[in-house]
Formats: sequence, structure tokens, C-alpha cells
Amino acid sequence: MTSIPPATAPSGKSEKPALTGARIKQRKGAAKLQAKFEPEAFRDALYKHLEPVKPEDFDGFAAALDKAGNTLDYRKYADQFFEILIVGGLLAPGGQFVDDDAPPSPFSISNAKTATPADVKPYVTVIDKVIRRYKFLQKVLEESTLPGIIQYINRYTQEQNDKLACATALLIQQGLASANVLTSIQKDHLTKDELPINFVTLLFRTYLADASMDHLGTALRKGGIKDLLLFFPAHKREQPGIIVTHFKSVGLNAVAEWWQRRQVREIKDQTSARVAEILKESQGRQDEALEEGEGGPAAVKQIVEATRAEVVEYLKVQMKAAGVPFEEAVVIAWEGIMKGADMSDRPDQMEAQTMKEVTKYAPILEPFTPNARSEIALINAIQLYLYEDTRIMKTFPNILKVLYNADVINSGAILYWASKGAKPQGKQHFLKAAEPLIKILQQQEEEDDDEEDEE
Repeated sequence: MTSIPPATAPSGKSEKPALTGARIKQRKGAAKLQAKFEPEAFRDALYKHLEPVKPEDFDGFAAALDKAGNTLDYRKYADQFFEILIVGGLLAPGGQFVDDDAPPSPFSISNAKTATPADVKPYVTVIDKVIRRYKFLQKVLEESTLPGIIQYINRYTQEQNDKLACATALLIQQGLASANVLTSIQKDHLTKDELPINFVTLLFRTYLADASMDHLGTALRKGGIKDLLLFFPAHKREQPGIIVTHFKSVGLNAVAEWWQRRQVREIKDQTSARVAEILKESQGRQDEALEEGEGGPAAVKQIVEATRAEVVEYLKVQMKAAGVPFEEAVVIAWEGIMKGADMSDRPDQMEAQTMKEVTKYAPILEPFTPNARSEIALINAIQLYLYEDTRIMKTFPNILKVLYNADVINSGAILYWASKGAKPQGKQHFLKAAEPLIKILQQQEEEDDDEEDEE
């Protein structure tokens, strides 16, 4: 009789059968992730692709870099790849070159003969071709490598910095990098030695050699470069007009003028916003005075007169401080009045409210129209404002009448505007709307001329 083996307790985990002789496949990318990080080995391997190419055979370098990407891991070593192509070697933390007796790269922007667009551009073109082939490289260049390289301009020679500034200008100009990379040099330990302002000065000069100031200005705006003062030493930032003075002194008048225009725009926006704020605060006081009942209208009149005087004085101070001419100051005043206007959302009431505000605050405009140029500038500003807000376009001739009666504009300015001073926006509509007023003014001028002839 055979014995029955005792039952074994069930295991918590069931054993899986082993697949003898089967090769377990690694997950995609696992091998690369497990590989050691060896930038020096990457550099040496890249050099082997570049060394056979003749020094100025840029098509050859582009082809070699294209081919090298088939065997080298550009994605893993993207930062090191661009360090080699831009400064000629691997950088250690702190911006110094890795000290392992390796020779400089056979190809790098540092090898350019001079820091001029003619000599640097072929190198940038090669980098452009490589990025077009391996598109993932651009983000690394823009967000990591280039800011990381230029933040160490205190470590490089003047010649290296000049070539780097030239290359950075071309990279930004060609859309391979954003001007935001320049924020990495806005650091006190760099600005104290004027390294950043010297860097961007050459960068701007290079950029403007082949592009307009408007193009450069757009690149700076998109890159978030709002304040050029941050490139200057801290102790110089308080000097009046330091930006304009600097760029004029180095022959970059286009940059100086662009900055001045931008400052004027900012001042205009801030000033018109402040005028609107004053008028809104005044309207609140006027409403409170009317609610009090007896004596309300007289109190409102006093508030309005005080508000006019406050706005005029404020605008005069701003004009003097910013050097704003009358033809710009009167436009600022007009924009402020309209921004501060207490308007209803109902279209059927907007025309009446517009005329009420213009009539109330026309005296604010009068001190800023001492000549024909400022008067015509005001009429054009009104034309453009009403063109943008079609709900109140019909008020145009009535606004002209109010301003004419308030001695803000004279007949000569209105007639000049009608004959050859009008803006193209809605020109025919506004001319037709103002036609009755224009005819009356023309008749008055003819009568005045006849009276002078009789005398």
C-alpha cells in the first residue's frame, strides 16, 4: 500500500513558470537611461567626426554633424553638444573649461576669425542646419545651453565675448533663440564691471547690420526684455537719460530713438490713465454733491472747475518732465477725458453722454492747443477715437463745434484738416459728417476776407 504524501499549505503567491532560453526584452529607452553619463566620451566621439573636415568647409561640418547624430546621443548630451559648437569645449560648473588636456573643438564659433557677422554667420548657419535636422535641440539651446553659456561672460576673454555676442544676435535674429536668454546676464556681479551692457551693445550692432530697429524691438518685447537699465551697473541706473546717452555715444542712434519713443508711449499711457482716474474721482464727488440736494449744482460747478485746474496742472508737469510737445500732450488729455467719461452701456444714451463730457472738460484741452499743429493733432485724435468706437461716430461734427466755441480749435485748423489733414481711417465718412460745419466756416472766412478788402 502506497502512502499518500501530506498536503502542503497553499502559498500566498503562485510561482510562475520559468521560460528557459527566452531573452527578456528591455523596455524602449531603458538601455539609454541606464547608460553612464560620459560627456568626455561624447566629446571625443564627436571630434572624430569633425577632425577630417577642412577648417572652412562649412557644408562639410554640417554634413559631419548630421551623420554623427545617427550614432551619438544628441538628446542626452544636448548641452554638451552646444558647448562644443559655441565655445569650443566642455564647461565645468562655474563656467570654466573642463581641464582634461583635451584640444579645442575643430568646429566652434570661437574659431571665427573675427567677431563680425561675415565671419560668425557661417558657423551659426551650420548650427541652424543641425537644428533643422534634429528639431529637439532648439529648445535645449534656447532654454538651457545659451543662457548657461552667456551667464559666464566674466570667465571669457574679450574676443570670446565679442564672438559670443555676435553669434547670440544672429541666433535671435534667425529665430533659433529668444531674446529672453539675455536675462541670464542681468546679474549684479556682472553689471558692476559693465560686461552686460558691452555685450548687448555689440549684440544690437550685429542685429541692426541686417535688420530694422522695429524687428529688434519686437524680438526684445517677445523675449520679455523690458528694461535696458538692468544691463547697466546699479550705480548708473539713476543717471537721467543714461540709456539714450550710452547708445548715442556708441553710434547706435536707432536704439536711442527707439527707447525714447517707447518711454514716451509709456508716459502717455500712464498720464492718460491718471487723467481718467482724476476725472472718475471727480465724478464721484459730483454725484455726492447732487445727492445732498440744496446747493448741489453750485458745488458741482466748483468741483468741475477744480478738477479742470488739477488736470491741466498735472499735464503741464508731465509735459515738462518727459519733454512731451503740445501736439502729443493734447492727445493725452483727450484720451484721458474719454477714458474717464461716465458712459452708459446703452447705445441710445452714449452720444448724449459723450457730448456732455466733452462740453464739461473742453477747457482742459484749450491750454494744450497753442498752435495749428496741436489743433490738427487733436482733430485727428478725435477722428481715430470715433472710428474705433462706431457707437458715437455721429458726434464728430458736434464735438468740433463744442471745441470751436470753447476756443480749443479755430476755423483754420478745421479747414486744413478737411482739405488735406484728415487721417485715412473713415475719412470720407467724417468729411461728409462735418460738411455743413465746413461750409459755414468757409463762408465766414470769405466774408472776413471781403471785409478786409473793403478796408
